[in-house]
Amino acid sequence: MAARPPSNASSSGCVGTSSRTSARCRLRQGEAFGLAAADIDFEAEVVHVRRQVKMVRTKLCFALPKGRKVRDVPLPPSVAKALRQRMELFAPVPVTMAWDDPRPAETPVEAKHRRPRTYNLLVTGRERKAINRNYFNSYVWKPALAGAGVIATLEESAPAGARVWEPSREHGYHALRHFYASEQLEAGEPVVSLARWLGHSDPGFTLRKYAHFLPRAGARGSTAIDAVFA
Repeated sequence: MAARPPSNASSSGCVGTSSRTSARCRLRQGEAFGLAAADIDFEAEVVHVRRQVKMVRTKLCFALPKGRKVRDVPLPPSVAKALRQRMELFAPVPVTMAWDDPRPAETPVEAKHRRPRTYNLLVTGRERKAINRNYFNSYVWKPALAGAGVIATLEESAPAGARVWEPSREHGYHALRHFYASEQLEAGEPVVSLARWLGHSDPGFTLRKYAHFLPRAGARGSTAIDAVFA
């Protein structure tokens, strides 16, 4: 009897890989779940963000990223190393799902557009399928937060017998993108570049959203002016 391959998404491995990639490569949750082996260009040090795992009602499908825009983002050496190790330990899993809408097509045009596509995903669920964000958030992400002491444990936050975590919107998966954006702006990265990496069509939106993460911006400006007139 052949040995069963290890799960591609143990709680620690899945949350570690997806969160590390999202925090350092500015990916949305669905984009991290839809990341495939072919999207990683180690030689060019680039991640091609080409799709997301999208939920339509209760079913999953592949789709273009939010805003229907693909983009390329830099691949930091630390993430490249972690992804190589991950792919050596857990081979990417081929997953086939409908494109853009999992519901039955009603016209030939819809059938052609929604025809199933297969991608070798870097992280999958226990059944070697695409990850359902609701399951991930409740059974992987929030337990990790509770284990780190960020939110209360399930026993402390919910009535007996209920699986209801305390509200923690500010600690949701999307906080990883906020972390990345704030660190990049604090380091002086141009807003135009940051907006492109985040998938924002308007750099002004990026600046408005993250301007409050620039506590030392004035000090940098003063230093620059002093340097000019020194």
